[in-house]
Amino acid sequence: MTRVRDLAEGDLPAWRALFQAYGAFYETAFDDAHLDHVGKLLVRPGSGVSAFVAEDDDGRVIGFAHYRAHPDTFSSGSDWFLDDLFVDPAARGRGVATALIAHLAAHARAVAPGGTLRWITAASNEGAQRVYDRVASRTTWVTYELRP
Repeated sequence: MTRVRDLAEGDLPAWRALFQAYGAFYETAFDDAHLDHVGKLLVRPGSGVSAFVAEDDDGRVIGFAHYRAHPDTFSSGSDWFLDDLFVDPAARGRGVATALIAHLAAHARAVAPGGTLRWITAASNEGAQRVYDRVASRTTWVTYELRP
């Protein structure tokens, strides 16, 4: 059974390996300085970004979800953004991604009800989309980006 909990500092070596695999999936190589920086952000309270990890029955970290909250201008709650979600390929098909999303949704409801949880994925990531289509509504919004 999958257990989801807050990322702890002791999880960083396992998280690091998973985050590198996540980057490789999106054809991005993270150098050590980047991994150190992100890892420190994720375990520092108040940094603006947090993480949950999923672990298997043996306590091995097999997935993560990075998330953040921000005030919502359309409601009285907070909006939540799932920045990154990754599950070890060997653990896929066991509901780990679904458990991570459900845990984040429950956390959001408990901390600041009334907002929306959103995320994006690559158009080519059909495996993730099959999971996301089961647990959430696909929107019609178009995403843009600009690097200032």
